Amino acid sequence: MATVEVTDSNFEQLVSKPGIVLVDFWADWCGPCRMFGPVFEQASEDNPDMVFGKLNTEVQQGLAAALEIRSIPTLMVFRDGILLFRQAGALPKAALQDLISQVRGLDMEKVRAEVEKAKDTEAGATTAN
Repeated sequence: MATVEVTDSNFEQLVSKPGIVLVDFWADWCGPCRMFGPVFEQASEDNPDMVFGKLNTEVQQGLAAALEIRSIPTLMVFRDGILLFRQAGALPKAALQDLISQVRGLDMEKVRAEVEKAKDTEAGATTAN
């Protein structure tokens, strides 16, 4: 599957849908981005059941700023609308494949329970102040 261009108008829809979504934040002038690009493209072809999106930080500056992208390339991985992974730096092919395997293997019921617990803890800390 080819990668999808991620923009301000489709970002929320892409990352909030069911399934696994990987988003590569990049720019034309970025050497490590150009090195990671083919690895990301190959992973998209090897995993047609996932969505692979590319967000050009030069074109989508407002969205990149809102997401606090400070270094590129940055990779974000979402599953069922939950951000599971965020890391700056180009991943080697084997590391990206391992990450994809780990995300596939997650028990999303446990993940959702942990997210809810964290929200409850955060809400309790906010009301205590």
